[in-house]
Amino acid sequence: MGVLDTAAARLAAGETVRIRPSGSSMVPLIHSRQLVTIAPVDPAKVEVGDIVLARVSGTVYLHLVTAINGKRVQIGNNRGGINGWTGAERVFGLCTEVEGVPRKNIDGKLF
Repeated sequence: MGVLDTAAARLAAGETVRIRPSGSSMVPLIHSRQLVTIAPVDPAKVEVGDIVLARVSGTVYLHLVTAINGKRVQIGNNRGGINGWTGAERVFGLCTEVEGVPRKNIDGKLF
């Protein structure tokens, strides 16, 4: 089980997590190994542009919500790549901080 899978399980249990994800797909919003805080989210309040931890087709991503259709959300990276659609129940958390800097538009979205 990888770091993101473990984070998803902890978020599903109601914990807030801090991780240092690696990769460049979310630059400049998140750079590789930056400290990211993710809190449990109410999936019904997620909006396009939010950075969420979500499972898409068996893989967990810390990526953007790129579209919403009813109770489904589309997840993609910050370089135009689309991971796919997933059910709102597979959206585990919302990125609330990157390196201690609070993200905008998180009020009222957390459990």
